[in-house]
Amino acid sequence: MAEIPAALRELIETGPLAHFVTLNADGGPQLSVIWIGLDGDEIVSGHMTHSQKVRNVERDPRVVVSLEGPRTPGVFLAEHAVLRGRARVEQGGAYELLNRLGKRYVGPDFTFPVSNGDGPGDGWVLRTTVERIGGVGPWAW
Repeated sequence: MAEIPAALRELIETGPLAHFVTLNADGGPQLSVIWIGLDGDEIVSGHMTHSQKVRNVERDPRVVVSLEGPRTPGVFLAEHAVLRGRARVEQGGAYELLNRLGKRYVGPDFTFPVSNGDGPGDGWVLRTTVERIGGVGPWAW
């Protein structure tokens, strides 16, 4: 497990959209654009449906998460992070996580609009343990 460096933590806390790649049963990539947060050194994301990405992680935990840093005028290649790791699925907790992340991604008064009919505590949370960090920026190894 890799420790998430402070500079990468700061980037994640700004709320960049993340590209989350899982592997389909045939080995092909499946990509989703998602909200992410941190829980210690794990990347977390909430999902209200038992989507393809959730099913893929249940079958094969290998994932890649990429996110882009803010653009700097005149800089040739924007800072970005590419995180390779293994994810696991937790049932429940998605509604609360999405409410928390929505305050960063949408606005401070945001309330996640759907509880999937079951109220708080439903959905799935994907927890990614980062094994390798790459990209362009102070976090790249």
